[in-house]
Order: sequence, then structure tokens, then C-alpha cells
Amino acid sequence: MRIKKAIPNMLTLGNLYCGFLSIGFAANSHYKNAAILIIIGMMLDSMDGRLARIFNADSTLGKELDSLADIVTFGIAPSFLMYYTYFYQLELLGLAIAGLFPLFGAFRLARFNISSNKSSQHYFIGVPITAAGGILALLSLFNHLIPNIITAVIFTALCFLMVSKLKIPSLKDVPLPKYGTIVTIFLGCLLFILFKNTYGKFPYLIYIAAPTYIIYVLYQFVKNKK
Repeated sequence: MRIKKAIPNMLTLGNLYCGFLSIGFAANSHYKNAAILIIIGMMLDSMDGRLARIFNADSTLGKELDSLADIVTFGIAPSFLMYYTYFYQLELLGLAIAGLFPLFGAFRLARFNISSNKSSQHYFIGVPITAAGGILALLSLFNHLIPNIITAVIFTALCFLMVSKLKIPSLKDVPLPKYGTIVTIFLGCLLFILFKNTYGKFPYLIYIAAPTYIIYVLYQFVKNKK
């Protein structure tokens, strides 16, 4: 029983380790591996909370570990990746710009941790750092196909959207079957296989996904202003 309750924290630590490995791979010019590790971290991050609720293993320790893992895997690791794939041409200035992302992300996490309504299952306040870091990982994964100006705009927008007060829907309300985690892993493996066979075409989906996400965020902004 104690082992079962430790599983969510083990996944969280696995998420943190993915972030560390991603930084190492990025520093050694293995950018695709670095990006994929961030995406794997996203999968682990999506599972630890659900398993904690399934096993009735919610704890203060787990929540603190989750925030620490998030700032590394979805804050620091993506910023390193962006520097090595995009901002390196600006040298020290590029490093300073890339370093802004984890600052905004850390502020967003800290605000979430002290928020009185953080227990809401329906929405997040501001874009979650997990989503923002994942988007940067995708951008770096397909950096040779995406113009630098588009990347710069998305990078800047994500920084401010993380600390915004927009209500972003939470996926916690989405019902999953009992073995939903296994299904998630299976679908992830299937997508990876498809990705390997259609690498030349898949990157163009970013031109559909990114505008759709931005349009939705703008819709939320206009809706909240009314």
C-alpha cells in the first residue's frame, strides 16, 4: 500500500529527471531528444495527479514536488532549448531573452500555489507552464521549418499569457476510463510511430494548432472583458 501511494511522487520525480536530461541533451546539440524528453515529462505530469487521486495519495509533499519539477522541465529546459535552437545567434542577449521564460513561469507557479481558488477543477488562471513549455518544445523540434519571427512572437506571447489572468479550461474535468493512463501511453506510442513515418509533413500542423490556441485565448480575453 505504501508503494502504491509513492507511485505519483515517483512519476513527478521522473518528470523532473526528464527536465534535467533535456538540458543535458540540449547542451550537447541533441535538440530533438531534448524536446522529446520535455514531451515525455508532460505525459508524466498529466499522470501523477490523476494517479494521486485514484490511489488517494494526495499530499503536500507531492504538490511541492510537482511545482519544483514543473519549473525545471517546463521552464528551464525549454528556455535552454530555445536558446540553443533560436536565440544563440544573439549570444549573451539571446541567453538573457531565453532566461525570461522560466522567470514568468516561476511567477505563475508561485501565484498558483498561494491562490485561494487553486482547487478549481474547471479552469487555470493564465496559461499553465506545462502547456507553454510543451509548445516551445514543439517549436524547437521543428525549428528548421518555422520562421524565427513566428517563434519569437509565440515565445513572447507565452511569457505574458502565463502571468495573465485569463481563465484557461482545465482538463481535470475530462472523464477517463479506469485504465486511461495505459490508453494515454498507447496513443502516445502510436503517435510516435506515425510521427516517424510522416516527419516531413507533421510540422505543418503547428500552423493549425498554434493559431487555434491563440484564437481561443483571445476569445477568453474578450469574454472576460464583457
